Amino acid sequence: MRMLVLLFFLPTTVLAQTESREMGGHLGSRPALMILHGSKNAEGAWQLAGEYIVLPTLQRRFLEGESSPEIGVTTLREGTTAIVFGRATTGELRGTLRDGTFKGARYAPGGQERERFEFSEEFPAMESYSASVKCEASGGPYSSSLNMRVDGGKLQSIEWRSKLASTEHVCNVSGLQQQPMKGGLRFASGKCSVTLREIGDYVRIMADNCAEQCGSQAYLEPLFIDRRGNCQLLRGETR
Repeated sequence: MRMLVLLFFLPTTVLAQTESREMGGHLGSRPALMILHGSKNAEGAWQLAGEYIVLPTLQRRFLEGESSPEIGVTTLREGTTAIVFGRATTGELRGTLRDGTFKGARYAPGGQERERFEFSEEFPAMESYSASVKCEASGGPYSSSLNMRVDGGKLQSIEWRSKLASTEHVCNVSGLQQQPMKGGLRFASGKCSVTLREIGDYVRIMADNCAEQCGSQAYLEPLFIDRRGNCQLLRGETR
């Protein structure tokens, strides 16, 4: 899997701390996933960049802004490309980011409030999750197929394959073993791990550190699985 990460290049005397946050929640009435990457300066303020993804349309909006020390007053500009600074914005998220929760309101470029939002780092437990998923998804030269069975939160079987048509390189992940995880399910073999998170009526499946299971130019993009077992492919805008 390849994930977009925006890095802030700051002098080492200023950069005090970096972290990433993954949060589930809602934007208005729609379930959404937010990923933020941040660097904390010597004054305690966070410089933030990332994105949110709205389900079921998989609409993506990129974010950049800052969060104040202590009380966490946060303003994030929103745009359609990963580089938001200096570009026309599609909106602005204003609220507080504190104790693993980000909540507030989204505003139009003209300043009108559009909808309320709330995101949390606490994801639902999945110990009762059961599904039998056999699906395929594709976009451009990339294709992916998933065959997975989970019963009562316990993995029964999984095979996840992808192929890049332009190079014929493939990924093939199988034979994973379940590991403990709070707020989701995790299956792993060596360094390679696959995680499931519940977001509204969807389950997102994502792979980490699985390069050894892939050809040199192959990768595994995240998938969103609906309650009927259909898969939607989440692809980076810069691919």
